Amino acid sequence: MELARARAIVDHVVGNASGPVSVFVADEHGELVAAATMDGAAPDTRLNAQRKAYTAARSDARSTRELAEKVRDDPVERASFDPFFTFFLGGVAVFEGDERVGAVGVSGQPGEVDEQLALAAIERSVDR
Repeated sequence: MELARARAIVDHVVGNASGPVSVFVADEHGELVAAATMDGAAPDTRLNAQRKAYTAARSDARSTRELAEKVRDDPVERASFDPFFTFFLGGVAVFEGDERVGAVGVSGQPGEVDEQLALAAIERSVDR
C-alpha cells in the first residue's frame, strides 16, 4: 500500500464520516501505513480500527463481514484464528488487480456505516 493512497483513504473517511471515527490503513501484513482519530472519537475506536484492518489484511476473506459469515456456525474455527482478529464490520481488504495490498479499518459508527465508509474510501482512492 502506497502512502499516498493510504492518506487519500484516511482523508476520505474523515471527510465523509457522519460522526467521529478512527481509521487505520494497513499494508498487506496488517502493519500501519496511515491512521487518524477524529476529535470526539472514543479511545477504543483506535484499537478496533487497527484490528479490523489487520484482520482484513491477513485473513483470506475480503472483509471482516465475509470472515464472520464464513465461520459463524463453527466455534472451533473461530477459536483457532489469530487472537488479534475481529469479526466486527468495518474491515475491508484493498486490492490492486488480484493482489491484496492492504486493508482499511474504520470504527466509531455502527458497523454497517463503518464498512460503507471503508468501501467508499477504497473506491475513491482508485480514482486518485
